[in-house]
Amino acid sequence: QVQLQESGPGLVKPSQTLSLTCTVSGGSITTNYYYWSWIRQPPGKGLEWIGYIKYTGTTYYNPSLKSRTSISRDTTNNQFSLQLSSVTPEDTAVYYCALYLDRSFGSWGQGTQVTVSS
Repeated sequence: QVQLQESGPGLVKPSQTLSLTCTVSGGSITTNYYYWSWIRQPPGKGLEWIGYIKYTGTTYYNPSLKSRTSISRDTTNNQFSLQLSSVTPEDTAVYYCALYLDRSFGSWGQGTQVTVSS
């Protein structure tokens, strides 16, 4: 059973960079066909997919966020990370990391609240 856990600051100032890390246990982030995703949910809104990093290390981002997004991985520590630059209050959301496999998001972290405010 793959388990994921998000970590990072809960408060970020406008114009700064949001940085989160997802620690994975129960499975390797280099396992074939595993896609490691970041997803967020702003208050009162639906889920928004941010992007993923494949088991190969290739990344793909939501076009609406692509210019500000970077997803990377640390295979030694079995982690992957999100950086979202130039944040505004509209980036306030609960951020989730999740495993995409066999056409579904099968495992999710518990989510972490990030608030953008001065």
